Amino acid sequence: MADLIVQSAVKDQLEGQNVASNFYDALDEEVAAVLDNAARRAEENDRKTVQARDL
Repeated sequence: MADLIVQSAVKDQLEGQNVASNFYDALDEEVAAVLDNAARRAEENDRKTVQARDL
């Protein structure tokens, strides 16, 4: 699986919180699922361009 998230950016966003090492893998899977769904929705609407409304 490709790394879709930047761990340092996640840590910056969650400032003041501890982040478990397995959180990053789970977040990466969630992001991949969101992207897959957006791509599917664009394709179902006969578009090759994924847009914000596909989220």
